[in-house]
Amino acid sequence: MKPASFRYHRPGTVDEAVGLLAELGEDAKIIAGGQSLVPMLSMRLAYFDHLIDISRLPELQGIERREKEVWLGAGTTEAKVGADHQVRQAVPLLTRATPFVGHFQIRNRGTLGGSIAHADAAGEYPAVALTLDAVMEVASPRGRREIAAADFFVGLWETTMAPDEALTGVRFPTWRGRSGFSVHEFSRRHGDFALAGALVAVRLDDDDRVARAAIGLLGLGATPRRAAAAEAAVIGRPVGELEPGDVGLAAMSGLDDVPSDLQGPASYRTRVGAAMAARAWTEAVTEARAREHDA
Repeated sequence: MKPASFRYHRPGTVDEAVGLLAELGEDAKIIAGGQSLVPMLSMRLAYFDHLIDISRLPELQGIERREKEVWLGAGTTEAKVGADHQVRQAVPLLTRATPFVGHFQIRNRGTLGGSIAHADAAGEYPAVALTLDAVMEVASPRGRREIAAADFFVGLWETTMAPDEALTGVRFPTWRGRSGFSVHEFSRRHGDFALAGALVAVRLDDDDRVARAAIGLLGLGATPRRAAAAEAAVIGRPVGELEPGDVGLAAMSGLDDVPSDLQGPASYRTRVGAAMAARAWTEAVTEARAREHDA
């Protein structure tokens, strides 16, 4: 199928783009890489009279290493994110999640901001943003503001951005010390959306106790989510006393709205999620323990 007819706009600045959003209202939609929106338009699952193309705005491009964080422009392609050495060194969880994002053709066009703003519950970048407590920078005709990842995702394909706001950049905090990171997910075929997945970031102190832990989940609800109970259960404990299987099960506690669909019932997704969390925990801990104590 082909999309319904629409009017195409290519603004020259972010301010011009959000001005068009405000002027055109609900009949307008931002398009960046288009890797999620275009298929929906083509299948007539969505319809807009106006598309506002922000893919070439210089303000939305780039990657900057800062003192305690890395800033990524919302228009930066997923391929560039995955290949960037600054991201690999400072936000390794983002680098390791990138190969799971569709296929390389999609990553060459899709953008970091587009993926996060689309807010798919099975999307890798939204889950990374939530796991690492990223901060979203958004713009509107009223000015600029910041939204913490914990306050950003509120439902399937739904965020707390206002209709006339656009995502302009994302700031990812860096983890220092003896830290390890891992991503595991299960899908029917490579490139398919995951039935369930887990992301783990862990930092150990010099006595091999868990000083900090972040466990993110995808495909297990209407939004990406944090396994808060599992995180609380491991903090302060000697990592050698923690069984990965127990961590995986703890990560599933409190999930009472796991979806059931043609891919499998909720009980199956939960079992898969526990296994993915256990594997990711094992890899992240192994990496953290291998780091020098003065790293």
